[in-house]
Amino acid sequence: MRACARLGIKLVHSAPGRPQGRGKIERFFRTVNGEFTVEIAAGDGQPGRKVDSLAEMNRLFTAWVENVYHRRVHSETGMAPLARWMAGAPFPVPSPGDLADAFRWGEYRTVAKTGLVSLHGNRYQVDPSLAGRKVELVFDPFDLSFLRVRSEGKDAGTAQPFQVSRHSHPKARPEVPAEPPVPTTGIDYLALVDARHTAELAGKVNYSALAGPEEP
Repeated sequence: MRACARLGIKLVHSAPGRPQGRGKIERFFRTVNGEFTVEIAAGDGQPGRKVDSLAEMNRLFTAWVENVYHRRVHSETGMAPLARWMAGAPFPVPSPGDLADAFRWGEYRTVAKTGLVSLHGNRYQVDPSLAGRKVELVFDPFDLSFLRVRSEGKDAGTAQPFQVSRHSHPKARPEVPAEPPVPTTGIDYLALVDARHTAELAGKVNYSALAGPEEP
């Protein structure tokens, strides 16, 4: 919700009891189940690719979406999903700072009379003029040593660490690095898709940056 609000995205939910608005999403997952999920082994001894981690699953799914689903012509629109999306370009792109801020976490706290706020066992000093007010603390969930403060939707400086015993949010879970592909025999459909995706990512080089400045 916070990320959508910061990036100007309108989050729309279908009305209860009216499933018509969910048809496109349900059709997408039918395709995922019929073309991607069936390639994943359900257990030892079962046909399909054995996936050992969530990180590997995410990598394979991204490769399948970008190289198969997005590029296949849709029977109704007559266009590939990626081509149909790009027909509306150019799109507004948030700055790196705005994008990073959108995905920070935020929690509301009331500032004590002493100008202190508490967050998961830590205490921070904020501007004394905020005493008694409800403020939003914005932070990186993996680094609770630095918090920004917002009051009534406006920036109100930073929260200085006063007593810090916890350095990451209790709900923050670090991502596990992707594991290298496991060598297999026979035809591995997802491995082929993954290799193609990896090759395309490697080919996206900024040649203008490599060329250097033009000579006068």
